[in-house]
Amino acid sequence: MQQFQRLFPHEKVRPVQGQMMEDVFDALSAKKHIIMHAPTGIGKTVSALVPALEVAKKEGLTIFFLTSRQTQHHIVIETLKKMKQKQGIAVKAADVVGKRGMCSQDGAEAFHSGEFHDYCRKLREDQQCEFYANTKKGNSQALTVQAKRTMEELKLLVPLHVEETNQEARKARLCPYEMAIELGKEAQVIIADYYYLFNEGIRTSFFHKVDKEMGKAIVIVDEAHNLPERIRNLATEKLSTFILERAIAEAKKMEKDELVPLLENLLSQLQKTLKDNADDGEEMKNNGEMKISKEEAIDIVKQTHDDYDSLVEELIELGQEVQAASKRSYLLSVGRFLQAWQGEDEGYCRILSAQDKGFSLAYRCLDPSLMSRDVFKACYASVLMSGTLKPTAMYKDILGVDGAIEKEYPNPFPKRNRLTLVVPRTTTKFLQRNEAQYKDIAVWCSGISDGVPGNVALFFPSYFMRDAVYRHFHGLCARKMFVEKPKLTKEEKKNFIERFSAQKNAALLGVSTGSFGEGLDMPGVLKGVIIVGLPLQKPTLEIVSLIGYYDKRFGKGWDYGYVFPAITRCLQNAGRCIRSEHDRGVIVFLDERYARQNYLGCFPKDWEMVVDARFAPHLEGFFSGKGEEQQ
Repeated sequence: MQQFQRLFPHEKVRPVQGQMMEDVFDALSAKKHIIMHAPTGIGKTVSALVPALEVAKKEGLTIFFLTSRQTQHHIVIETLKKMKQKQGIAVKAADVVGKRGMCSQDGAEAFHSGEFHDYCRKLREDQQCEFYANTKKGNSQALTVQAKRTMEELKLLVPLHVEETNQEARKARLCPYEMAIELGKEAQVIIADYYYLFNEGIRTSFFHKVDKEMGKAIVIVDEAHNLPERIRNLATEKLSTFILERAIAEAKKMEKDELVPLLENLLSQLQKTLKDNADDGEEMKNNGEMKISKEEAIDIVKQTHDDYDSLVEELIELGQEVQAASKRSYLLSVGRFLQAWQGEDEGYCRILSAQDKGFSLAYRCLDPSLMSRDVFKACYASVLMSGTLKPTAMYKDILGVDGAIEKEYPNPFPKRNRLTLVVPRTTTKFLQRNEAQYKDIAVWCSGISDGVPGNVALFFPSYFMRDAVYRHFHGLCARKMFVEKPKLTKEEKKNFIERFSAQKNAALLGVSTGSFGEGLDMPGVLKGVIIVGLPLQKPTLEIVSLIGYYDKRFGKGWDYGYVFPAITRCLQNAGRCIRSEHDRGVIVFLDERYARQNYLGCFPKDWEMVVDARFAPHLEGFFSGKGEEQQ
């Protein structure tokens, strides 16, 4: 521990924290990867940063701290600021988000991320961006006198949150993104989103701009349980009725008459293919989706245009013209999709599915290691950490982190502050869903909630299931109800939580994968969390394909593609309850399947889960501080 005192910014080291820092230091010093299941409360950020900085200083390396959450960007920068305040050591850092999120141009937020890149490039090439022109000299990468002066001022202020960088750059009418890149050139720590490293094109460009090498990079991936799905989404392309209809309108407006019948034929033929399979296939009747081969879609295009590649080029070229004028192009979206559609079959699936107002055609990535393996092979060393990175072996496999060290740390909070209870009654299993079952679930939820003296949160597998149970629950439970709505804005989430937190005996009814199932931090607010049912994903063709793919690769398709992701969601929901060493609460898993060993065995051993349908004595004993309290 003595070796970490130079940088450690807090008064004392928390339980388990010291061991975690030692493990990170040993792994990085040996140029190895380490995957860590580290529950809330250990202090993961500082436990990874301090030893990483020591190794980076010794070996002349740069740390890339990757996170998908803005709140975590703040935590990293605040940790570095505390190092500066307490130890007098100013760590050079650059906080970077997506270029679109840092752009000062009016209307930049209207773009999809892929489109914004083309729009930004066009503005720069045409010298239409005042902010960029004030920052860089002509076509060179050299800073203007004004930008150099502002950069010297920023260097005195580091470490800075991205909002602070944006503010300082905008005051000087400079490009915030380019200024952050300049800070990155001298940075010891760069905080960024996953895609800066796990999208090959972005990674190559970014590392060139900040003058860094992968072989000299320590990569820290925070909330790493999210990384596989994020990579799969980054590598997935979609085409829809909506996009095609607007592309047709765009072609007509541009008087590109030769493109209109081609796009109309693609639209009608995909609709016909979907309808024919709905008529013929039992699978389609049930799920509204089907697999489609690469050749089938290419053949549809070739019905009206022999040269597929030249068509793709033409659509992209025209789309870029439209985008330059109106900021958005659906012709470009079609071109990009058809370009991606020619990709490999291995590790992907191709699915045509019915949507509310038409169809969706997806080239869906199944294997995140196709993108991540190269990153972990090339970097100096890495740390993957999360409070729900369990089982660590699964992440080692599916992300391709060869030779990684695996560590699982115990919960640092007092066991007496937590009761973890499995109530093996009712189920949300699809085949047993009916009105009587919904009412039964509501009765159990009401009984459990009544035994908790304080606010409770209930998480359901879906909005449909939540609403079906709520119809009965609201008449049984006297608490004030806070019902989460889908797709809340950032401001709506904030207002919702503020209103809920002001209550003393309320119930939050959310969804496992919704706005509050993960990332919600309300220390002292919740006294209980009830996870209703198993949040297993609907067995769509994509999920079935994922199970088959992982079965073929690892012999663990059912676990890796279906069961373990659901357990991860349960762990995230459960983690909303106890956020500090002073919190005290109960976590209840309500479903008969949780009592089965194949599910029960997935939970952390130190949870010491009690399986009993007689929940009342356990709740009473726990909250009274006696009786059947867990020790």
